[in-house]
Amino acid sequence: MDDCIFCKLANGEIPTNMVYEDDQIAVFRDADPQAPVHILMVPKIHVASLDDLTEEHAGLMAHMMLKIKEVCAQEGLENGYRCVINTGEDGQQTVKHLHIHILGKRAMQWPPG
Repeated sequence: MDDCIFCKLANGEIPTNMVYEDDQIAVFRDADPQAPVHILMVPKIHVASLDDLTEEHAGLMAHMMLKIKEVCAQEGLENGYRCVINTGEDGQQTVKHLHIHILGKRAMQWPPG
């Protein structure tokens, strides 16, 4: 997608504070962090949301899930972390590109206040 900010960040068109990158995903610091560690994991291909996933994306999603623990270890999140995927308007998804929020280094209450 030509106007997708996460596509541009993931593919290096816009500079960002990259934490991890490979041929399938990019992980970078959130511009508006909600925790001491707040990073975003995004696929390099454009997928708008969880609702747009197909069987074709199974390998990508497995790769993303398996990379979370590696990235979290690199970030020093040995005491735990939270992963959040917002989907759709009622799910408070503000950027229409699938992404996983990874938050850590703060005890968090659920549900949020």
